[in-house]
Amino acid sequence: MAERNGSAILEMRDITKEFPGVKALSDVTLTVRAGEIHAICGENGAGKSTLMKVLSGVYPYGTYSGDIVYQNEVVRFSNIKQSEAAGIVIIHQELALIPELSITENIFLGNEPSRFGVIDWTAAQLKAQDLLARVGLTEDPDTQIKTMGVGKQQLVEIAKALNKNVKLLILDEPTAALNEAESQHLLDLIVGLKARGVTSIMISHKLNEIEAVADTITIIRDGRTIETLDVKGGGVDEDRIIRGMVGRSLESRFPDRTPHIGEPFFEVRDWTVQHPLDPDRLVCKAENFFVRRGEIVGFAGLMGAGRTELAMSIFGHSYGTVLGGQVLKDGKEIRTNTVKRAIQHGLGYVSEDRKALGLNLLDTIKRSTVAADLPKISRAGVVDGVEEFEVAERYRKQLRTKASSVEEGVGKLSGGNQQKVVLAKWMFTDPDLLILDEPTRGIDVGAKFEIYGIIQALAAQGKGIILISSELPELLGLSDRIYTIFEGSITNELAVQDADPETLMRSMTANTSKKA
Repeated sequence: MAERNGSAILEMRDITKEFPGVKALSDVTLTVRAGEIHAICGENGAGKSTLMKVLSGVYPYGTYSGDIVYQNEVVRFSNIKQSEAAGIVIIHQELALIPELSITENIFLGNEPSRFGVIDWTAAQLKAQDLLARVGLTEDPDTQIKTMGVGKQQLVEIAKALNKNVKLLILDEPTAALNEAESQHLLDLIVGLKARGVTSIMISHKLNEIEAVADTITIIRDGRTIETLDVKGGGVDEDRIIRGMVGRSLESRFPDRTPHIGEPFFEVRDWTVQHPLDPDRLVCKAENFFVRRGEIVGFAGLMGAGRTELAMSIFGHSYGTVLGGQVLKDGKEIRTNTVKRAIQHGLGYVSEDRKALGLNLLDTIKRSTVAADLPKISRAGVVDGVEEFEVAERYRKQLRTKASSVEEGVGKLSGGNQQKVVLAKWMFTDPDLLILDEPTRGIDVGAKFEIYGIIQALAAQGKGIILISSELPELLGLSDRIYTIFEGSITNELAVQDADPETLMRSMTANTSKKA
């Protein structure tokens, strides 16, 4: 039964969901009007994703209490297939595409058009072209997903949803891994879908984006509905949203800090790296930079500029083929050509992808915390279980990681708490230089503030910090100096007091070749 614009398409009434020892949702209510963009905000672990999994049948009827009323009828989904058949489609933060398959195969997976029991690939490709055009993609439908960037993969997911005749589209952190241009394209597409009658629920920590596109915002804190805000009614800004999320005003987005910067101790000279698949392409072009003790050095660049490639190639030669260059520490050249050697020389690296590269999601907090330096708690090659527990518990308390025990699996933690475990893992190695690659991606403002404090505390201990971030306010708020990168070249070096978003963006989009 179609809903008229403005009437409720969805009501979730008194939803309660419990896991062993944890009440994730407690009497949550949510009303979404037809044809609106409805944002859900809250800190990591507040229950946002859990609520959407209840709605979409990932957590089936019978595993929660309360009612879901969709298009004026109580629905009881046993699985995600049933919710999709009703027109509810969820796009998770971790995309559900198969990299080895083509766009067409992914769009129609499990729902292939057929004639006389045989898949009609011609019809599938023609429809795929139409769906791609609707989301603004010009790729050949035969293109393999693994050759596409995350931004375009996100659009393929939406094309897949449109093929399922979506009426209610749920997007969980849709722009978390996208650059500014890709994010804007996706937001424009969501607004365009609204004009065509598609209702959207959007979970995001990027409050400026929510403020720009949402009609209504529901705030969830500690598994409970706090309030619903009418954005179009006025009086709703980022500070107002933050106050609802964390239960207090944040006077500053960044903790106060008085830097105590020492002498240069880490230096990279003429670092040149070849792309792992394209020998004619250099991802690092004779790059030079240095880090002082106690200094936070930011690296700014658009997606694909080569920031992560630079960090990974230095840390254990984990990306590409190093063609030349030197890494020096305290004036002496060091070899960092394996991860083990990099760690031995006092380097640590927090990856931008905590779930794929930073953690083993099947491990406990305890095992994850000590994983990068097992010899430190081993005797005659055997891990000391008591010391392992004590170390993990000390870091859990120090970083205020929300978990019932260090025996809890890291896969069950919220994004912010997973990031704290990754930080604990590298803090345990006691690095002299810690590389942080997008350390607050997909993390709410409250958890960001805590992680900023951890970063500043490490710098205060005299450690050098390299901070790679796609968020210019974050770089400007934390860094002492900032390097900009464009197409594998360092184009500028600025003291933070001389930097602003416009200056950084100019250096991020043109090769001015001003090197350290």
